[in-house]
Amino acid sequence: MAFNKYPKVTTKFIDTYEYESVNETGNSVRIDMYDPGNKKAQSPTELLLSALAACSAVDMAEILKKRKKTFSSFHIETRGTRREEHPRAFTSITMRFVLVSENVTREELLKNARLIVDKYCSVATTIKGVATIEVEADVNPA
Repeated sequence: MAFNKYPKVTTKFIDTYEYESVNETGNSVRIDMYDPGNKKAQSPTELLLSALAACSAVDMAEILKKRKKTFSSFHIETRGTRREEHPRAFTSITMRFVLVSENVTREELLKNARLIVDKYCSVATTIKGVATIEVEADVNPA
């Protein structure tokens, strides 16, 4: 995976509550702040949770592959708690790593998840100065 020390995105206005961000290679993501009944895309805070989960998921997949572990399904459920007053920053985030595997234990998954959040995931290390990040783990047999 290539390292980009100076990543850049350009975020364009579409409507008052709707935007599009495009990276330097042309990949785009839609963003909106509409009420749940009118949502077309994730909100900025949902994208932050998604970025945290995706960053952690890549690291987890790499660790499991290096350790010759296999899985048939893997996802991370990420939930945040925000301040009620402005700025409505996250105060805590819980990540639940869920894996279907015959050769990974819950303890291994939990240990790896903690290592990722504490050391490897750049999104997690950016967030940790503002919000606590807790990890949980569930492993189900294939």
